[in-house]
Amino acid sequence: MPPIEHLYIHIPFCPKLCPYCCFYVEEGAKNKNRAFLDALLLELEKQNQIREVIPRTIYMGGGTPTSLLADQLAYLMEGLKTRLPLHQLEEWTVEANPATVRPEKARLLKEAGVNRISLGVQSWNDTTLKTLGRVHSSLQARKTVETLLGAGFASLNIDLMFSVPGQTLEEWEADLQTTLEIAPSHISAYCLTYEEDTDFFLKLSKGHFKQDEARDARLFELTMEQLEAGGYAQYEISNHARPGHESRHNIACWEGREYLGLGPSAFSTLNGERTQNVCDTAEYVRRLNAGMPPVHSRESLDASTLLKEKVAFGLRMATGVEEEHLDNWHAEKIHLLEIGLLERHDSRLRLTRRGKMLADAVGESFMG
Repeated sequence: MPPIEHLYIHIPFCPKLCPYCCFYVEEGAKNKNRAFLDALLLELEKQNQIREVIPRTIYMGGGTPTSLLADQLAYLMEGLKTRLPLHQLEEWTVEANPATVRPEKARLLKEAGVNRISLGVQSWNDTTLKTLGRVHSSLQARKTVETLLGAGFASLNIDLMFSVPGQTLEEWEADLQTTLEIAPSHISAYCLTYEEDTDFFLKLSKGHFKQDEARDARLFELTMEQLEAGGYAQYEISNHARPGHESRHNIACWEGREYLGLGPSAFSTLNGERTQNVCDTAEYVRRLNAGMPPVHSRESLDASTLLKEKVAFGLRMATGVEEEHLDNWHAEKIHLLEIGLLERHDSRLRLTRRGKMLADAVGESFMG
């Protein structure tokens, strides 16, 4: 059996819980970190006994990996390096919060072999940051960018968010222009979604926030126009990159390649099965220390499910999907071509510019 080439590591700690976030995270928890890190490394060891991990990509997300103390981060990096052969590693991404990056941590990550940082800026507007419940200021974010560039990270992603309650079109345009002036190698620009079990969803249900699809569409169109004019290729609906700086890890996942997820709540797709670990750090640690698997749920992935996912994710990417993959949905395909949401390109089908505005609806056409 070939080795696992793509590895995701979930660090579930954050300096503060953001009111829009639906990921499994815990606030603070510094006293739990060493036990968690030991359990994480133990999970990797156990996986290596089943099927070896020789990564081409590593993605450390969360949560906020950089919320770990410098010595804890160093302990984790050393633990990974002693347990993983890294001779084939092409991309090692670490997510970071501007409030948790210091020069020492930036140097530590660079020396450990990390070559890509994804920085959760979200906005350069302090009022918007306050609405989002972020713990950093726009000034901190600017200084963090300088710190990361100074440490030698040539591959830097900046995460942005639009359609935030109270955010105007002019403020979003200013966020885009500020980011273009900084000129990172990669920009992720997401429309705020109201996820269940979040404070934002509760406020939406009570009428404190309102969704406006027309506004969302205007902001999304502005995003595509501004970033394209700035020299960024939109290789996925929400992701824009300079040539050669696309996220290799994310592309592998979108293309349906196998990946291993470590940590509480992490998903894995291996051997025709999708699993998720328990969404509880203490229980995750307890199970691993007791010699038990940390898996909470399992789902077998049949050919039909895999094809649907390949189409749904593939249509979000600029490369699109092979037309033959849509043979099971001939009527839907013809209809979407006729109304101008899909187009043919080199025996593949991809979203038109208008189709990108309705990407979710197009994807749902092929999920039945």
